[in-house]
Amino acid sequence: RYTMAFKGWVPYGACAAATLALVTLLSARTSSQDLSLSMRTASRPSSMRAGIQRMSELSPRGIFVPKTGSSSKLAWNRLESEINSWMANAAMRRSVLGPRRSTKVQAETSAAGGTEPVTLVLGGDGFCGWPTALHLSEHGHKVVIVDNLLRRKIDEELGTQSLTPICSPEDRVAAWKEVSGKNIEFVEMDVSGSLDDVMNLMQKYKPDNVIHFAEIRAAPYSMKTPANKVETVRNNIIGVHNVLVSMLEHVPDSHLIHLGTMGVYGYGTVDGAIPEGYVNVKMGEKEMEIVAPYHPGSVYHATKCLDNVLFNFYVKNDQLRITDLHQGIVWGVDTPETEKDARLVNRLDVDSDYGTVLNRFAVQAALGLDITPYGTGGQTRAFINIADTARCIRIATENPPDKGQRVQIFNQVAESHRVRDLAKLMQTLSPAGSQVKNIPNPRNEKAENELEVINHNFRSFGWDPVKLDDGKAQELVDTIVKYKDRLVENNLNPTSFWNKQQADACQETESAKAPAL
Repeated sequence: RYTMAFKGWVPYGACAAATLALVTLLSARTSSQDLSLSMRTASRPSSMRAGIQRMSELSPRGIFVPKTGSSSKLAWNRLESEINSWMANAAMRRSVLGPRRSTKVQAETSAAGGTEPVTLVLGGDGFCGWPTALHLSEHGHKVVIVDNLLRRKIDEELGTQSLTPICSPEDRVAAWKEVSGKNIEFVEMDVSGSLDDVMNLMQKYKPDNVIHFAEIRAAPYSMKTPANKVETVRNNIIGVHNVLVSMLEHVPDSHLIHLGTMGVYGYGTVDGAIPEGYVNVKMGEKEMEIVAPYHPGSVYHATKCLDNVLFNFYVKNDQLRITDLHQGIVWGVDTPETEKDARLVNRLDVDSDYGTVLNRFAVQAALGLDITPYGTGGQTRAFINIADTARCIRIATENPPDKGQRVQIFNQVAESHRVRDLAKLMQTLSPAGSQVKNIPNPRNEKAENELEVINHNFRSFGWDPVKLDDGKAQELVDTIVKYKDRLVENNLNPTSFWNKQQADACQETESAKAPAL
Protein backbone atom coordinates (compact mmCIF):
# COMPACT_ATOMS: atom_id res chain seq x y z
CA ARG A 1 0.00 0.00 0.00
CA TYR A 2 1.45 3.32 -1.10
CA THR A 3 0.43 6.62 0.49
CA MET A 4 0.95 9.96 -1.23
CA ALA A 5 0.69 13.10 0.92
CA PHE A 6 0.33 16.61 -0.48
CA LYS A 7 1.42 19.72 1.41
CA GLY A 8 -0.61 22.89 1.04
CA TRP A 9 -3.42 23.67 -1.40
CA VAL A 10 -3.70 21.42 -4.45
CA PRO A 11 -6.54 21.53 -7.02
CA TYR A 12 -8.20 18.16 -7.29
CA GLY A 13 -7.39 17.97 -11.00
CA ALA A 14 -3.70 18.23 -10.22
CA CYS A 15 -4.21 15.78 -7.35
CA ALA A 16 -5.70 13.22 -9.73
CA ALA A 17 -3.02 13.88 -12.35
CA ALA A 18 -0.25 13.28 -9.83
CA THR A 19 -2.00 10.17 -8.61
CA LEU A 20 -2.32 8.87 -12.15
CA ALA A 21 1.40 9.43 -12.74
CA LEU A 22 2.31 7.59 -9.55
CA VAL A 23 -0.03 4.71 -10.32
CA THR A 24 1.45 4.36 -13.81
CA LEU A 25 4.97 4.29 -12.37
CA LEU A 26 4.17 1.81 -9.64
CA SER A 27 2.13 -0.40 -11.97
CA ALA A 28 5.26 -0.95 -14.00
CA ARG A 29 7.28 -1.86 -10.92
CA THR A 30 4.98 -4.06 -8.87
CA SER A 31 4.23 -7.74 -9.32
CA SER A 32 0.79 -7.50 -7.71
CA GLN A 33 -2.35 -7.27 -9.83
CA ASP A 34 -3.71 -4.25 -8.01
CA LEU A 35 -2.47 -1.09 -6.37
CA SER A 36 -4.31 0.65 -3.58
CA LEU A 37 -3.74 4.36 -2.96
CA SER A 38 -4.90 6.51 -0.07
CA MET A 39 -4.49 10.26 0.20
CA ARG A 40 -4.50 12.67 3.11
CA THR A 41 -3.77 16.34 3.66
CA ALA A 42 -3.43 18.72 6.55
CA SER A 43 -5.18 21.53 4.72
CA ARG A 44 -8.16 21.89 2.37
CA PRO A 45 -9.18 18.18 2.56
CA SER A 46 -12.24 18.76 0.36
CA SER A 47 -9.99 19.12 -2.68
CA MET A 48 -8.42 15.75 -1.97
CA ARG A 49 -11.71 14.01 -1.29
CA ALA A 50 -13.11 15.34 -4.56
CA GLY A 51 -10.14 13.99 -6.50
CA ILE A 52 -10.31 10.57 -4.87
CA GLN A 53 -14.10 10.37 -5.28
CA ARG A 54 -13.89 11.18 -8.99
CA MET A 55 -11.16 8.60 -9.55
CA SER A 56 -13.33 6.03 -7.77
CA GLU A 57 -16.21 6.80 -10.11
CA LEU A 58 -14.04 6.45 -13.19
CA SER A 59 -12.25 3.27 -12.21
CA PRO A 60 -14.18 -0.02 -12.55
CA ARG A 61 -12.79 -1.18 -9.20
CA GLY A 62 -12.68 2.07 -7.25
CA ILE A 63 -9.12 3.14 -6.58
CA PHE A 64 -7.88 -0.34 -7.47
CA VAL A 65 -6.09 -0.30 -10.82
CA PRO A 66 -5.86 -3.60 -12.73
CA LYS A 67 -2.68 -3.91 -14.79
CA THR A 68 -4.48 -5.39 -17.81
CA GLY A 69 -7.93 -5.50 -19.37
CA SER A 70 -10.05 -3.53 -21.82
CA SER A 71 -12.27 -2.06 -19.10
CA SER A 72 -9.20 -0.68 -17.37
CA LYS A 73 -7.95 0.91 -20.58
CA LEU A 74 -11.33 2.56 -21.18
CA ALA A 75 -11.39 3.88 -17.62
CA TRP A 76 -7.88 5.30 -17.94
CA ASN A 77 -8.77 7.01 -21.22
CA ARG A 78 -11.79 8.62 -19.61
CA LEU A 79 -9.75 9.69 -16.60
CA GLU A 80 -6.97 11.15 -18.77
CA SER A 81 -9.52 13.11 -20.81
CA GLU A 82 -11.08 14.59 -17.68
CA ILE A 83 -7.72 15.48 -16.18
CA ASN A 84 -6.83 17.39 -19.34
CA SER A 85 -10.14 19.23 -19.10
CA TRP A 86 -9.58 20.05 -15.42
CA MET A 87 -6.12 21.47 -16.07
CA ALA A 88 -7.30 23.51 -19.07
CA ASN A 89 -10.13 25.00 -17.01
CA ALA A 90 -7.72 25.79 -14.18
CA ALA A 91 -5.35 27.56 -16.58
CA MET A 92 -8.24 29.56 -18.04
CA ARG A 93 -9.48 30.52 -14.58
CA ARG A 94 -6.00 31.63 -13.56
CA SER A 95 -5.54 33.78 -16.66
CA VAL A 96 -8.87 35.51 -16.07
CA LEU A 97 -9.12 35.76 -12.29
CA GLY A 98 -5.50 35.61 -11.21
CA PRO A 99 -4.21 33.71 -8.15
CA ARG A 100 -6.64 32.09 -5.71
CA ARG A 101 -7.33 33.91 -2.47
CA SER A 102 -9.01 33.18 0.84
CA THR A 103 -12.82 33.02 0.80
CA LYS A 104 -13.17 36.16 2.88
CA VAL A 105 -10.74 38.22 0.81
CA GLN A 106 -12.35 36.95 -2.40
CA ALA A 107 -15.76 38.04 -1.09
CA GLU A 108 -14.44 41.48 -0.10
CA THR A 109 -12.83 42.03 -3.48
CA SER A 110 -15.89 40.85 -5.41
CA ALA A 111 -18.16 43.06 -3.33
CA ALA A 112 -16.01 46.03 -4.28
CA GLY A 113 -16.50 45.18 -7.95
CA GLY A 114 -12.97 43.88 -8.63
CA THR A 115 -11.45 40.57 -9.60
CA GLU A 116 -7.72 41.33 -9.51
CA PRO A 117 -5.84 40.53 -6.30
CA VAL A 118 -4.84 43.79 -4.65
CA THR A 119 -1.17 43.82 -3.70
CA LEU A 120 0.69 46.48 -1.74
CA VAL A 121 4.41 46.53 -2.50
CA LEU A 122 6.04 48.33 0.42
CA GLY A 123 9.42 49.62 -0.70
CA GLY A 124 8.35 49.23 -4.31
CA ASP A 125 10.77 51.88 -5.63
CA GLY A 126 13.85 49.87 -4.60
CA PHE A 127 16.19 47.38 -6.22
CA CYS A 128 14.01 44.34 -5.46
CA GLY A 129 10.69 46.13 -5.06
CA TRP A 130 10.45 47.82 -8.46
CA PRO A 131 10.90 44.73 -10.67
CA THR A 132 8.62 42.77 -8.35
CA ALA A 133 5.88 45.41 -8.68
CA LEU A 134 6.12 45.23 -12.49
CA HIS A 135 6.13 41.43 -12.50
CA LEU A 136 3.03 41.21 -10.30
CA SER A 137 1.24 43.80 -12.41
CA GLU A 138 2.11 41.85 -15.55
CA HIS A 139 0.60 38.73 -13.96
CA GLY A 140 -2.78 40.17 -13.04
CA HIS A 141 -2.27 41.92 -9.71
CA LYS A 142 -3.61 45.38 -8.96
CA VAL A 143 -0.39 46.85 -7.58
CA VAL A 144 0.05 49.79 -5.24
CA ILE A 145 3.64 50.86 -4.56
CA VAL A 146 4.24 52.43 -1.15
CA ASP A 147 7.65 54.03 -0.64
CA ASN A 148 9.15 56.98 1.25
CA LEU A 149 12.07 57.22 -1.25
CA LEU A 150 14.60 56.68 1.56
CA ARG A 151 16.88 54.69 -0.74
CA ARG A 152 17.21 57.68 -3.10
CA LYS A 153 17.97 59.94 -0.11
CA ILE A 154 20.69 57.55 1.06
CA ASP A 155 22.34 57.94 -2.35
CA GLU A 156 22.57 61.66 -1.68
CA GLU A 157 23.90 61.01 1.82
CA LEU A 158 26.64 58.70 0.51
CA GLY A 159 27.49 60.91 -2.47
CA THR A 160 26.74 58.16 -4.97
CA GLN A 161 23.99 57.17 -7.40
CA SER A 162 22.54 54.23 -9.24
CA LEU A 163 24.76 53.30 -12.17
CA THR A 164 21.62 53.06 -14.28
CA PRO A 165 19.64 56.30 -14.70
CA ILE A 166 16.37 55.64 -12.87
CA CYS A 167 13.31 57.83 -13.40
CA SER A 168 11.10 59.31 -10.68
CA PRO A 169 8.41 56.97 -9.31
CA GLU A 170 5.73 59.00 -11.10
CA ASP A 171 7.52 58.70 -14.45
CA ARG A 172 8.16 55.01 -13.88
CA VAL A 173 4.52 54.08 -13.34
CA ALA A 174 3.44 56.33 -16.23
CA ALA A 175 5.89 54.53 -18.52
CA TRP A 176 4.56 51.16 -17.36
CA LYS A 177 1.01 52.27 -18.14
CA GLU A 178 2.16 53.35 -21.61
CA VAL A 179 3.91 50.10 -22.53
CA SER A 180 1.64 47.60 -20.76
CA GLY A 181 -1.75 49.25 -20.48
CA LYS A 182 -1.74 48.39 -16.76
CA ASN A 183 -2.04 50.80 -13.86
CA ILE A 184 0.31 50.88 -10.88
CA GLU A 185 -0.51 53.41 -8.18
CA PHE A 186 2.27 55.13 -6.24
CA VAL A 187 1.83 56.32 -2.63
CA GLU A 188 4.65 58.19 -0.90
CA MET A 189 4.58 57.06 2.72
CA ASP A 190 6.92 55.96 5.50
CA VAL A 191 5.50 52.78 7.06
CA SER A 192 7.86 53.22 10.02
CA GLY A 193 6.34 56.65 10.72
CA SER A 194 2.72 57.30 11.65
CA LEU A 195 0.75 54.21 12.65
CA ASP A 196 -2.44 56.05 11.65
CA ASP A 197 -1.11 56.42 8.09
CA VAL A 198 -0.45 52.70 7.81
CA MET A 199 -3.85 51.91 9.33
CA ASN A 200 -5.53 54.17 6.78
CA LEU A 201 -3.53 52.55 3.98
CA MET A 202 -4.80 49.08 4.88
CA GLN A 203 -8.35 50.30 5.37
CA LYS A 204 -8.39 52.07 1.99
CA TYR A 205 -6.95 49.33 -0.23
CA LYS A 206 -7.97 46.15 1.64
CA PRO A 207 -5.02 44.28 0.12
CA ASP A 208 -4.97 40.55 -0.55
CA ASN A 209 -1.17 40.59 -0.31
CA VAL A 210 1.29 42.87 1.44
CA ILE A 211 4.84 42.54 0.08
CA HIS A 212 7.27 44.03 2.59
CA PHE A 213 10.57 45.32 1.16
CA ALA A 214 10.48 48.60 3.11
CA GLU A 215 13.56 48.09 5.28
CA ILE A 216 17.10 49.43 5.28
CA ARG A 217 18.65 46.48 3.51
CA ALA A 218 22.45 46.88 3.49
CA ALA A 219 24.62 45.22 6.12
CA PRO A 220 27.57 47.65 5.59
CA TYR A 221 25.32 50.70 5.81
CA SER A 222 23.79 49.37 9.05
CA MET A 223 27.31 49.14 10.56
CA LYS A 224 28.62 52.48 9.31
CA THR A 225 28.03 54.69 12.36
CA PRO A 226 26.24 54.49 15.72
CA ALA A 227 23.44 56.58 14.21
CA ASN A 228 23.10 54.15 11.30
CA LYS A 229 22.78 51.24 13.71
CA VAL A 230 20.03 52.97 15.66
CA GLU A 231 18.13 54.06 12.55
CA THR A 232 18.31 50.60 10.99
CA VAL A 233 16.72 49.08 14.10
CA ARG A 234 14.10 51.83 14.37
CA ASN A 235 13.14 51.82 10.70
CA ASN A 236 13.02 48.08 10.22
CA ILE A 237 11.39 46.94 13.45
CA ILE A 238 8.86 49.76 13.84
CA GLY A 239 7.96 49.50 10.16
CA VAL A 240 7.28 45.77 10.39
CA HIS A 241 5.28 46.17 13.58
CA ASN A 242 3.16 49.00 12.16
CA VAL A 243 2.30 46.77 9.22
CA LEU A 244 1.41 43.80 11.44
CA VAL A 245 -0.84 45.85 13.73
CA SER A 246 -2.57 47.51 10.78
CA MET A 247 -3.16 44.22 8.99
CA LEU A 248 -4.61 42.72 12.14
CA GLU A 249 -7.00 45.65 12.50
CA HIS A 250 -8.22 45.95 8.91
CA VAL A 251 -7.21 42.91 6.81
CA PRO A 252 -6.62 39.96 9.16
CA ASP A 253 -7.02 37.45 6.30
CA SER A 254 -4.47 39.18 4.06
CA HIS A 255 -1.11 37.53 3.34
CA LEU A 256 2.11 39.24 4.45
CA ILE A 257 5.17 38.28 2.40
CA HIS A 258 8.38 39.57 3.94
CA LEU A 259 11.75 39.64 2.22
CA GLY A 260 14.25 38.34 4.73
CA THR A 261 17.81 37.17 4.24
CA MET A 262 19.92 34.03 4.37
CA GLY A 263 22.16 36.02 6.70
CA VAL A 264 19.86 35.24 9.64
CA TYR A 265 21.43 31.77 9.73
CA GLY A 266 25.00 33.01 9.66
CA TYR A 267 27.73 31.31 7.67
CA GLY A 268 29.79 28.35 8.72
CA THR A 269 27.60 27.86 11.79
CA VAL A 270 25.64 24.78 10.68
CA ASP A 271 27.01 21.27 10.30
CA GLY A 272 25.28 20.22 7.10
CA ALA A 273 22.64 21.88 4.96
CA ILE A 274 20.87 25.03 6.17
CA PRO A 275 17.20 24.10 6.78
CA GLU A 276 14.15 26.03 5.61
CA GLY A 277 13.44 27.87 8.80
CA TYR A 278 12.78 25.00 11.23
CA VAL A 279 14.74 22.21 12.90
CA ASN A 280 13.75 19.22 15.02
CA VAL A 281 15.26 19.14 18.51
CA LYS A 282 14.90 17.15 21.68
CA MET A 283 14.67 19.04 24.98
CA GLY A 284 14.80 16.57 27.83
CA GLU A 285 12.40 13.82 26.80
CA LYS A 286 10.31 16.03 24.55
CA GLU A 287 10.84 16.24 20.81
CA MET A 288 9.74 19.43 19.07
CA GLU A 289 10.24 21.57 16.00
CA ILE A 290 11.63 25.05 16.59
CA VAL A 291 12.76 28.01 14.50
CA ALA A 292 16.34 27.43 13.35
CA PRO A 293 18.79 29.26 15.64
CA TYR A 294 19.67 32.79 14.56
CA HIS A 295 23.27 33.83 13.98
CA PRO A 296 23.16 37.36 12.48
CA GLY A 297 26.32 38.97 11.15
CA SER A 298 25.32 42.65 11.28
CA VAL A 299 22.74 45.01 12.74
CA TYR A 300 20.77 44.67 9.51
CA HIS A 301 20.72 40.87 9.80
CA ALA A 302 19.76 41.16 13.48
CA THR A 303 16.66 43.19 12.55
CA LYS A 304 15.57 40.42 10.18
CA CYS A 305 15.82 37.96 13.09
CA LEU A 306 13.72 40.27 15.26
CA ASP A 307 11.17 40.54 12.43
CA ASN A 308 10.78 36.78 12.55
CA VAL A 309 10.20 36.87 16.31
CA LEU A 310 7.34 39.33 15.75
CA PHE A 311 5.93 37.18 12.95
CA ASN A 312 5.84 34.10 15.15
CA PHE A 313 4.06 36.00 17.92
CA TYR A 314 1.33 37.39 15.65
CA VAL A 315 0.77 34.03 14.00
CA LYS A 316 0.49 32.31 17.38
CA ASN A 317 -1.65 35.01 18.98
CA ASP A 318 -3.78 36.28 16.09
CA GLN A 319 -3.44 33.67 13.30
CA LEU A 320 -2.09 36.14 10.74
CA ARG A 321 -0.90 34.57 7.49
CA ILE A 322 2.80 35.26 6.99
CA THR A 323 5.53 34.04 4.65
CA ASP A 324 9.15 34.94 5.43
CA LEU A 325 11.53 34.59 2.47
CA HIS A 326 15.17 34.05 3.38
CA GLN A 327 16.81 35.34 0.24
CA GLY A 328 20.36 34.97 -1.02
CA ILE A 329 22.52 37.73 -2.49
CA VAL A 330 20.84 39.26 -5.53
CA TRP A 331 22.70 39.81 -8.79
CA GLY A 332 21.74 41.26 -12.15
CA VAL A 333 19.69 44.28 -13.13
CA ASP A 334 17.27 43.43 -15.96
CA THR A 335 14.00 41.51 -15.86
CA PRO A 336 11.56 40.78 -18.71
CA GLU A 337 9.40 43.66 -17.50
CA THR A 338 12.12 46.30 -17.00
CA GLU A 339 13.47 45.56 -20.49
CA LYS A 340 10.22 46.75 -22.11
CA ASP A 341 11.29 50.41 -21.97
CA ALA A 342 14.42 52.35 -20.96
CA ARG A 343 12.35 54.35 -18.47
CA LEU A 344 11.60 51.14 -16.56
CA VAL A 345 15.26 50.26 -15.92
CA ASN A 346 16.02 48.96 -12.44
CA ARG A 347 18.56 50.61 -10.19
CA LEU A 348 22.07 49.13 -10.09
CA ASP A 349 24.17 49.76 -7.00
CA VAL A 350 27.91 49.17 -7.21
CA ASP A 351 29.21 51.08 -4.17
CA SER A 352 30.70 49.28 -1.19
CA ASP A 353 27.67 49.88 1.02
CA TYR A 354 24.78 48.83 -1.23
CA GLY A 355 26.44 47.06 -4.14
CA THR A 356 26.16 43.28 -3.83
CA VAL A 357 29.36 41.33 -4.36
CA LEU A 358 28.77 40.07 -7.89
CA ASN A 359 27.55 43.45 -9.11
CA ARG A 360 30.62 45.13 -7.57
CA PHE A 361 32.97 42.65 -9.24
CA ALA A 362 31.19 43.19 -12.54
CA VAL A 363 31.70 46.96 -12.47
CA GLN A 364 35.35 46.54 -11.52
CA ALA A 365 35.86 44.10 -14.39
CA ALA A 366 33.98 46.27 -16.89
CA LEU A 367 36.05 49.36 -16.13
CA GLY A 368 39.48 47.77 -15.73
CA LEU A 369 39.68 48.28 -11.96
CA ASP A 370 41.18 45.78 -9.54
CA ILE A 371 38.62 43.13 -8.58
CA THR A 372 38.73 43.14 -4.78
CA PRO A 373 37.53 40.10 -2.81
CA TYR A 374 37.55 40.65 0.94
CA GLY A 375 40.10 38.66 2.92
CA THR A 376 40.89 35.30 1.32
CA GLY A 377 37.73 35.37 -0.80
CA GLY A 378 36.86 32.04 0.74
CA GLN A 379 33.38 33.13 1.83
CA THR A 380 30.69 30.99 0.19
CA ARG A 381 27.34 32.68 -0.30
CA ALA A 382 23.92 31.88 -1.75
CA PHE A 383 22.79 33.81 -4.84
CA ILE A 384 19.65 34.56 -6.82
CA ASN A 385 19.00 36.56 -10.00
CA ILE A 386 16.85 39.69 -9.68
CA ALA A 387 14.26 38.27 -12.11
CA ASP A 388 13.88 35.23 -9.85
CA THR A 389 13.30 37.48 -6.84
CA ALA A 390 10.17 38.77 -8.59
CA ARG A 391 9.09 35.29 -9.72
CA CYS A 392 9.47 33.85 -6.23
CA ILE A 393 7.40 36.65 -4.71
CA ARG A 394 4.62 35.87 -7.20
CA ILE A 395 4.83 32.16 -6.38
CA ALA A 396 4.53 33.05 -2.69
CA THR A 397 1.35 35.09 -3.34
CA GLU A 398 -0.16 32.04 -5.03
CA ASN A 399 0.69 29.69 -2.15
CA PRO A 400 -0.29 31.39 1.11
CA PRO A 401 -0.28 29.55 4.41
CA ASP A 402 -3.65 28.67 5.90
CA LYS A 403 -4.96 30.77 8.75
CA GLY A 404 -3.38 29.55 11.95
CA GLN A 405 -0.54 27.79 10.15
CA ARG A 406 2.94 28.57 11.45
CA VAL A 407 5.08 31.22 9.72
CA GLN A 408 5.88 29.84 6.29
CA ILE A 409 9.63 30.09 5.65
CA PHE A 410 11.17 29.56 2.21
CA ASN A 411 14.87 29.73 1.39
CA GLN A 412 14.85 31.91 -1.71
CA VAL A 413 18.15 30.90 -3.30
CA ALA A 414 19.21 29.43 -6.63
CA GLU A 415 22.85 28.42 -6.12
CA SER A 416 25.97 28.96 -4.03
CA HIS A 417 29.36 30.33 -5.09
CA ARG A 418 32.68 31.01 -3.39
CA VAL A 419 33.62 34.69 -3.63
CA ARG A 420 37.10 34.15 -5.09
CA ASP A 421 35.61 31.97 -7.84
CA LEU A 422 33.30 34.83 -8.81
CA ALA A 423 36.28 37.18 -8.89
CA LYS A 424 38.12 34.86 -11.28
CA LEU A 425 35.05 34.57 -13.51
CA MET A 426 34.75 38.34 -13.78
CA GLN A 427 38.47 38.66 -14.46
CA THR A 428 38.12 36.44 -17.54
CA LEU A 429 35.33 38.71 -18.83
CA SER A 430 37.11 42.01 -18.22
CA PRO A 431 37.51 43.91 -21.50
CA ALA A 432 40.18 46.08 -19.88
CA GLY A 433 42.32 43.37 -18.26
CA SER A 434 41.32 43.69 -14.60
CA GLN A 435 43.36 41.81 -12.01
CA VAL A 436 42.18 40.16 -8.80
CA LYS A 437 43.57 41.91 -5.72
CA ASN A 438 42.50 40.69 -2.28
CA ILE A 439 42.02 43.41 0.33
CA PRO A 440 41.50 43.25 4.09
CA ASN A 441 38.00 42.26 5.09
CA PRO A 442 35.92 45.10 6.62
CA ARG A 443 33.52 42.52 8.07
CA ASN A 444 33.85 40.36 11.16
CA GLU A 445 33.20 36.95 9.58
CA LYS A 446 34.84 33.59 8.94
CA ALA A 447 37.53 33.69 6.28
CA GLU A 448 36.41 30.39 4.75
CA ASN A 449 33.10 28.55 4.89
CA GLU A 450 31.12 25.91 3.06
CA LEU A 451 27.45 26.43 2.29
CA GLU A 452 24.66 24.05 1.38
CA VAL A 453 21.11 25.37 1.41
CA ILE A 454 17.82 23.47 1.33
CA ASN A 455 15.22 25.11 -0.93
CA HIS A 456 12.68 22.34 -1.46
CA ASN A 457 9.65 24.61 -1.07
CA PHE A 458 10.10 26.80 -4.12
CA ARG A 459 11.35 23.82 -6.12
CA SER A 460 8.16 21.94 -5.27
CA PHE A 461 6.17 24.72 -6.95
CA GLY A 462 8.03 24.18 -10.22
CA TRP A 463 10.46 27.10 -9.89
CA ASP A 464 13.33 26.76 -12.39
CA PRO A 465 15.84 29.48 -11.44
CA VAL A 466 18.19 31.48 -13.61
CA LYS A 467 21.76 30.26 -13.02
CA LEU A 468 24.94 32.29 -13.32
CA ASP A 469 27.06 31.33 -16.33
CA ASP A 470 29.52 33.11 -18.61
CA GLY A 471 26.70 34.41 -20.80
CA LYS A 472 24.71 35.92 -17.92
CA ALA A 473 27.86 37.40 -16.39
CA GLN A 474 28.78 38.92 -19.76
CA GLU A 475 25.34 40.53 -20.04
CA LEU A 476 25.90 42.17 -16.67
CA VAL A 477 29.32 43.48 -17.71
CA ASP A 478 27.89 44.83 -20.98
CA THR A 479 25.16 46.70 -19.08
CA ILE A 480 27.76 48.32 -16.85
CA VAL A 481 29.92 49.40 -19.79
CA LYS A 482 26.85 51.07 -21.28
CA TYR A 483 26.50 53.31 -18.22
CA LYS A 484 30.18 53.67 -17.24
CA ASP A 485 30.09 57.48 -17.40
CA ARG A 486 27.73 57.52 -14.39
CA LEU A 487 30.16 55.71 -12.08
CA VAL A 488 31.12 57.45 -8.83
CA GLU A 489 34.51 55.90 -8.00
CA ASN A 490 35.13 57.22 -4.51
CA ASN A 491 32.92 54.61 -2.80
CA LEU A 492 34.01 51.38 -4.48
CA ASN A 493 36.32 50.28 -1.68
CA PRO A 494 35.02 49.72 1.87
CA THR A 495 33.89 52.73 3.90
CA SER A 496 31.94 50.83 6.57
CA PHE A 497 33.67 48.59 9.11
CA TRP A 498 32.42 46.07 11.66
CA ASN A 499 34.88 47.15 14.35
CA LYS A 500 38.08 49.14 14.89
CA GLN A 501 40.35 46.21 14.01
CA GLN A 502 38.77 45.87 10.58
CA ALA A 503 38.84 49.64 10.05
CA ASP A 504 42.55 49.93 10.85
CA ALA A 505 43.45 47.07 8.49
CA CYS A 506 41.38 48.42 5.59
CA GLN A 507 42.55 52.00 5.89
CA GLU A 508 46.09 50.85 5.20
CA THR A 509 45.01 49.61 1.78
CA GLU A 510 45.37 52.05 -1.09
CA SER A 511 42.12 52.66 -2.99
CA ALA A 512 41.98 51.20 -6.46
CA LYS A 513 42.51 53.69 -9.28
CA ALA A 514 40.66 53.53 -12.56
CA PRO A 515 42.66 53.83 -15.82
CA ALA A 516 41.79 56.50 -18.36
CA LEU A 517 38.73 55.49 -20.36
